[in-house]
Amino acid sequence: MDIKALISVTLILFSVIDILGNIPIIIDLRERGIKINSGKATIASAMLMITFLFVGEYILKFFNVDINSFALAGAIVIFLLGLEMIMGIHLIKSNTEVQSATVFPIAFPLIAGAGTLTTILTLKAEYTITDIIGGIIINLVIIYIVLKTSTRIQRFLGTNGTEILRKVFGIILLAIAIKLFRANI
Repeated sequence: MDIKALISVTLILFSVIDILGNIPIIIDLRERGIKINSGKATIASAMLMITFLFVGEYILKFFNVDINSFALAGAIVIFLLGLEMIMGIHLIKSNTEVQSATVFPIAFPLIAGAGTLTTILTLKAEYTITDIIGGIIINLVIIYIVLKTSTRIQRFLGTNGTEILRKVFGIILLAIAIKLFRANI
């Protein structure tokens, strides 16, 4: 394992996953009374990322979907989440019987979304599988810590801090969605 490559992969995935930027979404879901199981969300994200590392291209080819279309679909979902954060509305309706956000929207599309999965496929061209898996694991540890401590982070920020963070990162999510959209159209 090449340490320099491992650090590069880790930083690239960290910036795409943007778990720190997703804190307002996590807090918002918890404020709505939706439970998030940190361990299960981390494991579901790991399964999605590692599975996609090995069979992602084949899955997309099976459904006759190219990477650009996959990224565009992810960009639309991210855009809607950003709008929700900025406008204080709920565009993505959840099943009222389901009180968990462990898989959707936490594991997918926030953590292991189209941007992350597309990036993982792209990294295969430049880095070894070992370096990519190492980078994924390091990011999963960070993700677990952030998910587990989001309630403390919310208390630290307070209501006004949380609202400011939600609006700022809502705009950032919109920008990421537009960037993904423009790059893949």
